[in-house]
Amino acid sequence: MSLINKEVADFKVQAYQNGAFKEVTKKDLLGKWSVFVFYPADFTFVCPTELEDLANLYSQFQTINCEVYSVSCDSHFVHKAWHESSEAVGKVTYPMLGDPTAALAKDFEVYIESDGMAERGSFIVNPEGKIVAYEVNAGSVGRNAEELLRKVEASQFVAEHGDQVCPAKWKPGAATLKPSFDLVGKI
Repeated sequence: MSLINKEVADFKVQAYQNGAFKEVTKKDLLGKWSVFVFYPADFTFVCPTELEDLANLYSQFQTINCEVYSVSCDSHFVHKAWHESSEAVGKVTYPMLGDPTAALAKDFEVYIESDGMAERGSFIVNPEGKIVAYEVNAGSVGRNAEELLRKVEASQFVAEHGDQVCPAKWKPGAATLKPSFDLVGKI
């Protein structure tokens, strides 16, 4: 079953961000684009490389009115400890959501019950709080923040220009396609 157009359920979690704890709710998503990046656990191996990759592009996500949320089933306390002890994770300035009850992981359908951890899932949520794109990788395969940023930009373009679609590798400013009868079989 697809999660496309699924509305994110109401939630309230604690986050660690910029040396402080804060509450994040569904209300914080509304009116802007959001990316949820679920990962298995703090103090692991692939996860810090992904969080650092996102940290390096965070300002670009912010420029396009998109908030980044990293999420694991660890608590916000563990996020703080990891942030303070890892050089890579120490670069993170976006909210690190604690999900110790797995409420978010279950809502986004990435919870691995037998392990008590989340799959490595990336979700793009539109300003109405609905999932418009997602991808789930095996735990041993890291993701690329640049490609995630590109997908957000493409999702934003299509939301604004409903009569156009973005081809493979599309980036802002590149040509798009206008689906029509005359275009069938011409590509």
